[in-house]
Amino acid sequence: MPVVSFGVMRSDNSSLVKAAYDGGMKLFDTAHGYMNGRNEEMLGGFFSTVPRDSFFLATKVKPAGVDSRTGLPSRDTTAESFISMFNLSLSRLKMDYVDILYMHAAESVEMVRHKETVRAMLDLKKQGKVRFIGISTHKNEPLVINTMVEDGIWDVVLTSYNYRQTYLTEMNSAIAKAAGAGMGIVAMKTMAGGWLDRERTRPVNVQAALRWVISNPGVSTTIPGITAFDQLETDLRIMRDVALTEQEKAELMAEASLQGLYCNACSNCVPGCPNKLPIPELMRAYMYAYGYRSPVMASELLSATAAGANPCSGCQTCTATCVKGFDIREKITDISRLVNVPNDFLS
Repeated sequence: MPVVSFGVMRSDNSSLVKAAYDGGMKLFDTAHGYMNGRNEEMLGGFFSTVPRDSFFLATKVKPAGVDSRTGLPSRDTTAESFISMFNLSLSRLKMDYVDILYMHAAESVEMVRHKETVRAMLDLKKQGKVRFIGISTHKNEPLVINTMVEDGIWDVVLTSYNYRQTYLTEMNSAIAKAAGAGMGIVAMKTMAGGWLDRERTRPVNVQAALRWVISNPGVSTTIPGITAFDQLETDLRIMRDVALTEQEKAELMAEASLQGLYCNACSNCVPGCPNKLPIPELMRAYMYAYGYRSPVMASELLSATAAGANPCSGCQTCTATCVKGFDIREKITDISRLVNVPNDFLS
């Protein structure tokens, strides 16, 4: 498939999807939870009108009952609940099968090897409702990928991968190992938040950032989020001209020294938090609000963390520090305000 695909997460425009399809994109990536299901419904409406063998659909199901602070399953993490959510996704998509089904947002060995969820996915594949199974991961990506390779049952991984990650040596090693084992590598978060500042005055060089990811021979394709026709035109241009120029390399190197909005989710900060807050998830919500300009997505993620409004209030013993220099307390105080804002007031 082409090296640039469509991350549909924030798009509800079937005309944009049609333009991407007509422009040569083949893989369209969604998830059970995106837009409370409307994302899958929109895709199902369009793709039910074109030949089934002319595109690839990927969706993701997040297992129920996973602790947002530890990434560990609970007694509520069952095969039955996973299959029920997937069947609803399949119905929304108006499809008999999806090409790729991901276990959504795994970050621990325990989830990669969670018997109930793995059994459910293998059963769905055996039944022909899924062609390929995989895992999506925003956190502890090298650990997740290496564990997947060891287990030998996974077809594809969807992983955060961009020029701003501080553990690129480990990422590149894991990607090479997975590609060598025959796994497909789909890269997300390729734009590292899209902006370098909260006020959105300094954009990431998106063309250079995407070409940087594509330049890794282990990466099969990328799924940049597309919400507008000008973004689509840029991505289609990159799809046909993937060469990273020396000027673009220099611009990326200059950008890499800036703080930006992208959190590595390395979790080095968590031991210093007396309340053991899920800081990487809170930082991702901050990026959704100010980088993606999607307070709704930020609010949904905040609700999933159950951290509450202003969870740092009154804390006098925090020693959490960020390898990228983020003011953690300031960002958490800022973003957690959304907890008390009804979704009807977010746009």
